[in-house]
Order: sequence, then structure tokens, then C-alpha cells
Amino acid sequence: MNKLSSQQVSLGEKVGYSLGDAAANLVFQMMMIFQLKFYTDVFGLDGAVAGSVLMIASISAVIVDPAVGLLTDHTNTRWGKFRPWMLWTVIPFCLFYVLAFYNPGIHSKGAVAIYATISYVLLMTVYSFNNIPYSSLGGVMTSDIRERTSITTIRFVVVTIAQFVVQGLTLPLVEHFAEGNTLQHGWSCTIILFACIAFLFFIITFAVSKERIQPPPQQQISIREDIKNTFSSVSWNAMALLTFSLFITLAMWGSAMNFYFQYNVDQKSLYDFLSHFVSIEPDEAYSFGFSAFNMMGAVVQFMGVICLSRYLANKFGKKKTFKVCLAMTAFFTALFYIPEPTDVSLLFVLNFLRSLVYAPTIPLLWAMIGDVADHIEYENHRRATGFCFSGIVLALKLGLGFGGAIAGIIISMFGYNSGGESTIQNESATLGIRLVSSVVPAILFVVGVVALHFYPISKEYNENMQAELAARRRFANQNNHV
Repeated sequence: MNKLSSQQVSLGEKVGYSLGDAAANLVFQMMMIFQLKFYTDVFGLDGAVAGSVLMIASISAVIVDPAVGLLTDHTNTRWGKFRPWMLWTVIPFCLFYVLAFYNPGIHSKGAVAIYATISYVLLMTVYSFNNIPYSSLGGVMTSDIRERTSITTIRFVVVTIAQFVVQGLTLPLVEHFAEGNTLQHGWSCTIILFACIAFLFFIITFAVSKERIQPPPQQQISIREDIKNTFSSVSWNAMALLTFSLFITLAMWGSAMNFYFQYNVDQKSLYDFLSHFVSIEPDEAYSFGFSAFNMMGAVVQFMGVICLSRYLANKFGKKKTFKVCLAMTAFFTALFYIPEPTDVSLLFVLNFLRSLVYAPTIPLLWAMIGDVADHIEYENHRRATGFCFSGIVLALKLGLGFGGAIAGIIISMFGYNSGGESTIQNESATLGIRLVSSVVPAILFVVGVVALHFYPISKEYNENMQAELAARRRFANQNNHV
């Protein structure tokens, strides 16, 4: 067996690269957790209409994302194929982020829905032009298996911090900035703050990252071959299905838990529970309770990523670790159907357990997609990193849109009263909220477990594959220098 090539990446470069995903998650986490509720309770849209907005924007990615993948694969600049897109997209990304959470004084519900659709489609489009190259960049920084896992582990440690900030501080910041002004003013100020931080992080990622893996020197441009090789790959199809089901679930659960805490949890019991730890007013129970719930989950995931992910992946392989942990996550997600409105402590216990078993999977997804790009090259002697990642990002965005849409449609079917006019919903509406917070996402997690069963890249297979690819690249480089 040939030895794996050593392509070490410095800690500074790993952290700098990771800041790009922190920036993206200042946007992504907001879309996943707060977008649906923002549309229903701030814009005043019906749940089904709000869900349709999210679905339409995601469907638009069917055209955009593959085109972006092909475009980036055929980009050649002195900065590389993928890095320059961090620079070119940073301003429109931040601008459309602000516009997606801003209502320019429109009162007609129909006009608001049109504005929401256009602004969200623009945000999702520029997200593609930014995040597909960013994700692809992670696949060409090194071919070393352990270094790739290390990069994704550090990446998701940084991402977990961003998740902590968005999920834990958004509502308190909105209330702080809205004091004496409108709720819309609070949201706008909060989003502008996050957009400025994202701008700085993207610039740092562009400045410090390096591209080390290039397509085979003899590779000729062939869009048809790239599409055929990617879509016919068993490993790619398994990862696409996993990503789609995973992000349907995450978007559904994230959106639903926001409603769950405001309308299903008994607010007095929540206040009594929180008052043991912090001094708050009774009317602040929802915002502080939901923030505390999210922050605890983020902290547990942070520790799980640091302590468990790399260790388990190196010991058992990425596939086996992901499969077992995802199955356990499905189990603990389903249990959220059980607590009564007054069982606040049980909610936090379940969140701790769910976050702990889910944590090891967080860095593995993108490392495994990098392995898929290698697998396609291994089988076909052609590399199309951008197109490979664009298909996965498309699955992610479809999952994000469909998850939010399904959550909105289900709660609307069960009689949810939109507009944020009351903190009380009828019994049918709270049942719908409980279902999309537990049983429904748990079933979709199981779909991801099934997808992993068909993923062919085991730990041993990956080591042999990387050795063979390293030998090919050394041979190609020697021939180029002759």
C-alpha cells in the first residue's frame, strides 16, 4: 500500500477557514430557527403562506446550485478556484441578509408575501454563490484523512460558537434594540450587527485559506462527464439523501421549538424554573427560556465536538460514528412528544441528551462530502469538487426550505393563529406544534440512518483510496516535471 500524502494545515489556517462557516451560520441559523416565526409573528403571514415562501426559495436553488458548482469548477484565478468567491460575494450576501428580515413599510399581506419571497430568493441565491465555493474549498485544502477531520472539527467548534450566539442572543438583542421602538427595529438592528461580523469573517477566510489539491493535470473540461460521474456515484447519492433528510429535520425542529417554547410550555412553570438561575420578569420567560434552551444545547454540542467527534471518527470511522449517533438523536428527538407543559426540567434534560449524541456528527458531514469528491475522482480519474459540493448544498437548501415549509403547513393545518397577537393557541394548534417538534423530525432522522447504510466509504476503504490517489498525484506531478 502507498503511504498517504502528508498535507499539513496550520492551526491559523484551520481557524481562519472556520470563520467563513461561522459567518455563514450567522445567516443560516437565523433562517433555520427564526425565519418561519419572523414571517408569521412579525410579517403576520399565515403559517402555510410563510412555509410556501421558504419552499419557493429552496426550489429556485435547483437551477442555481448546479450552475454555481460547474462555474466554480471552471474558475481559474491567481487566488485559486474557490477562494475568490468569498471576496466577490461578501457585500451582496450581507445586504440580502438584512433585506430578508426587513419590511419597508408594506401593509398588504399579499405584497408582504411577494416581498418576502423575492428577498429570500435573493438571499438563498447569493448563499449558493458563497457557500458552495466555501464548502468546496474545504475539500481541496488537504487530502490527509486526519487533517481533513481536524479541519472540520475546528470548523464546527467555531460554528457552534456562532450557533450559540444566534440561538442564545437573538431574542434578547431584538428586545434590547426594540425597547422604545418597534419590534421590526429590534430585528433590523440585530441582523445588521450579525451582517457586519459576517463581513469581517469572510474577508479573513479569503485571506488565510489555501487550495492544495488540483484536478488531474491531463483532465479536460467536460461538463457532461462531471454531471454523469457525480449523479451515478453511490456515495454521492447516499450523502445527498442524508443531507436532504438531515436539514429537513433540523429546519423543522429548529422552527418548531421556537413555537413550542412560546405556546406549548407553561409560561409560569418556565418562569419558576428559570428564576432559580437568573433574575427575570415573568413576561421574559419565553425569550430567556428559549435562549437558555438553545445555549445549553450549543454548549453541549461544543464540548461533544471537541471531546468526541475526532476521537470516535478516528477509532470507528466517520460512517459508523455518524450512523449510531444519528439513530440515537432520532430516539431523543421523538421523546420531546412526552413532556407535559409544566415539565420544564425534563425538556432541558432531553435537550442535553439529544445535543450530546448529535454533537459527534456535526463535523463529519462535510468531511465525508470531501471523501465523496475523492471517491468520484478515484473511480473516474476526474475531479469535479465544485459540482459535487453544489449538489450537496442543493440538498441542504431543499431540506431547509421543505423543513420550514412542512412545519408551517402542519401548524397551519392544526389551526395556528398567526400574527403574534396572543400567547395562547388552541389545543389542536399545540398538538401540531408538538408533532413537528418530536415525532415527525425523528422519522426523518431515521431516513438519514438508512441513507448511511448505503454509503460505501468505510474507514478501511477510505485509507486505501487516499493511498491510491496520493500515488496517482505523485506520478502525475513527476510526469509534469519531466
